[in-house]
Amino acid sequence: MNKRHSKGRSQSTRPVKMVKPAWVDMKPEEVEEMVASLYRKGYPPSTIGIMLRDLHGISSVRAVTGKKLVRILAKRGLKPEMPEDLMNLIRRAMIIRRHLEEHPKDYTSKRGLLLVESKIRRLAKYYKRVGVLPPHWEYKPERVSIFA
Repeated sequence: MNKRHSKGRSQSTRPVKMVKPAWVDMKPEEVEEMVASLYRKGYPPSTIGIMLRDLHGISSVRAVTGKKLVRILAKRGLKPEMPEDLMNLIRRAMIIRRHLEEHPKDYTSKRGLLLVESKIRRLAKYYKRVGVLPPHWEYKPERVSIFA
């Protein structure tokens, strides 16, 4: 097999040491309060991290506070009911299902739906094992409503 189309290595890398940057003058309590207020406004954890990076220069919440962003939310009782990556995969599966209702002979999308749903099941199996999801949780596409 020819390896001409190998993936590149030019992505950004995280720093080796998790040290608070010199330019960040906010205290850990202020950052935690900002995280909680942004989550109350309806922003998901990944968007909160991007907003803190772009607007306030906080490259890593963990470097400043010593805690991960989702653990800060859990400590304040604001933990999301479902992990964000699983929620995004379910949302993608719903979009593909809606597309397949209009275009039933789109076999490429049918295969894509199979791949996305298998990712959902694998990720759910992991989250059940770790204890993030309850052990009886099951993905059933007909009863899931993300957009409601």
